[in-house]
Amino acid sequence: MEAKILPDSPEDISTFHIQATESIQERWPRTLKQGDSFAMFDALGDCVSPGLTPGGLFHNDTRYLSGVQLLIDGQRPLLLSSTVENDNVVLTVDLSNPDIYQHGAIVLPRETLHVRRSKFLWQGACHERIAIYNFDTKAQACWLTINFAADFADLFEVRGMQRARRGEITSAVIGGSKTIFRYMGLDKIERRSEIAFDPPPRQLSKSQALYSLQLEPGAHFALTMTVLCTDSASPRPPAAQVFSEPYRAARRGAERAATLGGSVTSSNELANRMLSRAGADLSMLVTETPQGPYPYAGTPWFSTPFGRDGLITALEMLWLDPSLACGVLRYLAAHQATKMDDRNDAEPGKILHETRSCEMAILGEVPFRHYYGSIDSTPLFVWLAAAYFDRTGDAQTIRDLWPNIEAALTWIEEYGDQDGDGFVEYYRMSENGLTNQGWKDSCDSIMHADGQLAPGSIALCEVQAYVYAAQKGAARMAAMLGHGDRAAALAAAAEKLRIRFEQAFWIEELGTYALALDGDKRPCKVRSSNAGQVLASGIAAPERAQAVAATLMMPEMFSGWGVRTLSADAPRFNPMSYHNGSVWPHDNAIIALGLARYGLKRAASAIFEGLFDAANHMDMMRLPELFCGFPRRRGTAPVSYPVACAPQAWACVVPFALLKANLGLQICFNQREIRFHNPQLPRFMEEVHINGLEMGEASVNLRLRRRGADTEVAVVSRKGDVSIRITQ
Repeated sequence: MEAKILPDSPEDISTFHIQATESIQERWPRTLKQGDSFAMFDALGDCVSPGLTPGGLFHNDTRYLSGVQLLIDGQRPLLLSSTVENDNVVLTVDLSNPDIYQHGAIVLPRETLHVRRSKFLWQGACHERIAIYNFDTKAQACWLTINFAADFADLFEVRGMQRARRGEITSAVIGGSKTIFRYMGLDKIERRSEIAFDPPPRQLSKSQALYSLQLEPGAHFALTMTVLCTDSASPRPPAAQVFSEPYRAARRGAERAATLGGSVTSSNELANRMLSRAGADLSMLVTETPQGPYPYAGTPWFSTPFGRDGLITALEMLWLDPSLACGVLRYLAAHQATKMDDRNDAEPGKILHETRSCEMAILGEVPFRHYYGSIDSTPLFVWLAAAYFDRTGDAQTIRDLWPNIEAALTWIEEYGDQDGDGFVEYYRMSENGLTNQGWKDSCDSIMHADGQLAPGSIALCEVQAYVYAAQKGAARMAAMLGHGDRAAALAAAAEKLRIRFEQAFWIEELGTYALALDGDKRPCKVRSSNAGQVLASGIAAPERAQAVAATLMMPEMFSGWGVRTLSADAPRFNPMSYHNGSVWPHDNAIIALGLARYGLKRAASAIFEGLFDAANHMDMMRLPELFCGFPRRRGTAPVSYPVACAPQAWACVVPFALLKANLGLQICFNQREIRFHNPQLPRFMEEVHINGLEMGEASVNLRLRRRGADTEVAVVSRKGDVSIRITQ
């Protein structure tokens, strides 16, 4: 089979580049997400002049509300406080009036009126309650104005892509209490924003609601504003309800957050805040699909299912929440490619990279409606399936998925290795697809030691490790299913790959593995975090794993906050780049899991401690998608990356993955054992409680306590057949 490899071109630099005109978190620090909707507001709860930034309310990757602004007598209120509550359900903003002047005199002194805004998302709608209290000893009158707008911008337009044509927007006021914006897209789908007010305002236009308030001393006034997002291609959601009904439903829907965030607690209150935030963020990003729960990758740019992101998130969270892995596996199996389609980089058996439901995706202006340009999703799918079986013993799910697993293995053998050299390489079939198709998918992320970009096809080092783990795991699953010959063949293939990998990728003078092999089979001799990810699969020889760990802890690689994606002595190093010198928390978590696999706990602890210290400087102790790779200096904070997603699924599970790595924790269902290999709590944790750790019908509550250089494990309570084993 001959691969069609498209040449790189200068256009690749900007095709899917996310335009950065300002820092997302600086301008839009408040994020809400539920189901297929997300919203980003400024600290006052407004969205003013968003332009090419992700402010507003989005549904299915389309912006249904591009502007909202609350004014008191024509002026913006004063900010008192603004926070998203711990479970990520409600944004609460407290405001007061500014000094209001008429004819040079103050007619309404500042901080006389208190305004509380409460916003949340539920089933495709943004609900808001605005309550105004008069704390004066005399009556006060004012005008309350709410400005609003809907541009129906496609998320890829917001990211900076230009369109030659767009659909048409119309609007109408209905019954004095509702304004409806309609957008008839080029895809023939009508999208509607229905903005309703209760009670009706005194005046309502196509862009403004106006209330005339007369407040007696101690009196208050409240209104609700609901923005319902609908389209003609989807079933209409339930009729709008009074504020309290969807509010209670949204609260119930967030109960998963309390389960995850409360499962692990420590003696360090800051660590507890980090863990609680991580659990709440994961809960917010998890969306129920027909196949089960799926963690959407992250807001604002990736609030949709991504194959790689979902698989890694589920893998890192598997020890604590295996149901997430089951949902991810079943969803990706249902969307596995079954035929060749060059437009979407699809081949039979390949696992999804990304899916989108916005207008540009439906029209094919971007290839992401169902896009398969990911070299690692397919082996990660098989690896996760095996890890899920080891963790849960759920043989029925593996039986159900076995045809999909076999299809993925066939893709690895036939399509993934186009030139038959034993390694899985990527190449781009679609002219609109991604140039680089590993997790570092920037157009400049794969290079040689002289800085020259590596020509395709590219065999990434970590992808070979994923394939190794997939084949080893598939051999165990095949044996369980009674396919003895297939199990033996897969085990032999994994061993053959291990030997070839060591021969082709090890770079003795660097003390680490090559980033990749280019299309001419020349190794990319640069130190990168990819080599650290290799360790998580177990493909590396033990002595070489120790050498890799040493390079990762060099000051050129370890910034003090975490491991950089690229060594500071590499020609393309840039601490402000997306993939060439930044620090990615999820990358560090995979590295730490690999280090722990080889017993290298000191390095794993250094990563945990660095990222914990970084989180202490982050808003809400939320680890972002990435941050800049500048070296850590006393008295300074890590440098933010301007367009990083926060929350991001594979970043929010990092604290749980790092704890697993440091504890050397492994759950073995067949042996009915929870194993701890040389458990080591990081320095900022004296004691940790793990509650409700399940193994089938059994469960345990555990307490781990640091005693000098050792960590002791105690069973607080136990239900069912499960034992604890500690090894050194």
